[in-house]
Amino acid sequence: MHATQYDITLPADYDMRIIRERVATRGHLLDDFPGLGLKAYLMRERADGSPVNQYAPFYLWATAAGMNDFLWGPGFQGIVSDFGRPVVQHWTVLAYDEGPAAACPPRAATRRRGPVPERLSPAEAMERVLERHAVEAKADGVVARAVAVDPRHWELLTFTLWADEGAAEPNADRFQVLHLSAPGRSGIAPGRQW
Repeated sequence: MHATQYDITLPADYDMRIIRERVATRGHLLDDFPGLGLKAYLMRERADGSPVNQYAPFYLWATAAGMNDFLWGPGFQGIVSDFGRPVVQHWTVLAYDEGPAAACPPRAATRRRGPVPERLSPAEAMERVLERHAVEAKADGVVARAVAVDPRHWELLTFTLWADEGAAEPNADRFQVLHLSAPGRSGIAPGRQW
C-alpha cells in the first residue's frame, strides 16, 4: 500500500471558503475511485492558529494502478490546472489500523513526520515504530491510523484520523477533514503491511 500527499500552501489572505467550496462540489468524485483505499480532504488555516493556510489531501492507495490512474488522469490534472504542479510526497505504508472511533466520521487529522533514527538498523527502527503504532491506534477518538516510511529520505510518517475536531497530538500538524472518500477502506488489511 502507498500513501501520498501534496501540500498546497496558500497566501495568508486567501479566502479558504474557496477550498471548502471546491471540496463540497468535487470531493464526491473519488467516493468510488478504483484502487483508492481512502482520501482525506484536509485543510488548515491561519484563522484557526495554523502557521499557514493550506490544502493538503492525503491518500492511502490500495493499488499502485489506482494511484497511477489518479496521478496521470483527470483527477490530478484538476489540481495542476488550478494550483500548479505540487510535489507529491510518497511513502510505503508499514501498518494501518482502525481505531475505537472507526464508525464515526473523521473531523480532524494529524500528521507527524520525522527521521528514522540513524542509530538503529532500518529493521529495528520499523519494529519500534510498529510497536508504538499498535498502542496509539487504540487511543480514544482514533478513527484510523497509518504509519509509513519514505526510504529515499528515511522519513517516518504517522497519519491519524480523529472523530473529534479538537483532537491534538504532540509535535504533529493538525488539519480539518472536509470530506473522506473511502471506496476501499473496508478492504485495507489491518496491522502490518508485509
